[in-house]
Amino acid sequence: MSLKIGFIGLPNVGKSTLFRAITKKQVDVENYPFCTIDPNVGTVVVPDNRLEKLAEVSSSEKIVGTTIEFVDIAGLVKEAHKGKGLGNKFLSHIREVDALVQVIRDFEDKDISHVEGGVDPERDRDLIDLELIVADLQTAEKVKDKIEKEVKAGDKEAMFKERALEKAIEALREERRLADIDFSKEEKEAIKELNFLTLKPIIYLRNISSKEVREDSEILEINAKVEDEVAELPPEEARQYLASFGIKESGLSVLIRRCFHALSLISFFTSGEKETKAWTVERGSTAPVAAGKIHSDFQKNFIRAEVISWSELVNLGGWTKARQEGKVKDKGKDYIVKDGDVIFFKTGR
Repeated sequence: MSLKIGFIGLPNVGKSTLFRAITKKQVDVENYPFCTIDPNVGTVVVPDNRLEKLAEVSSSEKIVGTTIEFVDIAGLVKEAHKGKGLGNKFLSHIREVDALVQVIRDFEDKDISHVEGGVDPERDRDLIDLELIVADLQTAEKVKDKIEKEVKAGDKEAMFKERALEKAIEALREERRLADIDFSKEEKEAIKELNFLTLKPIIYLRNISSKEVREDSEILEINAKVEDEVAELPPEEARQYLASFGIKESGLSVLIRRCFHALSLISFFTSGEKETKAWTVERGSTAPVAAGKIHSDFQKNFIRAEVISWSELVNLGGWTKARQEGKVKDKGKDYIVKDGDVIFFKTGR
């Protein structure tokens, strides 16, 4: 399961610096608006120290981690929906992402201009939120106009979709995010294909001058410049560099954890001599659904799952001892997979 995360924000807030740090991909980082025109795309392996420990006790030939694809688009400006700057046409590039990261500038630097004339995180956040809302409103109104003929012809599906769109349009005109609107499951399904930006989970990330990584219930704070410097170092040197600032883990790790939480995702593992691999499922998924992430036939022909927590398997030194001590449990179709489960699936033909 490959995840897509989109970076958005005003110009010169550090989006491309953060993107480069995370993906270790060289991109243009200059002190002028719209340096990034075409979207930058990079794929990274999700850091998870559980994989190496599992691979060691399983004597695995290789390790395969979950991947995330990051998309960095051109900076938006105030009234982009009216054609200011380069407009908001670039938002189409992130319609397909699973979640958004809005990068907000919260640092002073006389050498890096601010398109709004000065640093004001709350103002900048509101500006970008409004651009997303207007982009969704334009989409909703356009689609509603398109299905008008189908509605007049009595198409029940089109009529239901129109009602869902009217609900969305009303909220957007009031400058409310669609994620804050109480849509029914059926209504969400009716408008799902439109990939509304304000329906997507959003992580607000402040690019700060402090070298400490901080997070509260709503805001994640990272120094993109430090993350960029760390990205150039070998792993051990990177750990020592971060430790010198009192930072226990990289901003990348914290950001990915936030993305997983926002999308309600967890990781489970398969581990054997051939490979140890991480898989991603939605929290609350049953064992057959998890099996389907490996292969659709596994879900269809699911019989049972042998399950043990990753820490218990590591502490016991592998599958043989774990089975001897009865720590590997048989689970059926109703079992809800937990984060960190190591699973061996039994399937029929």
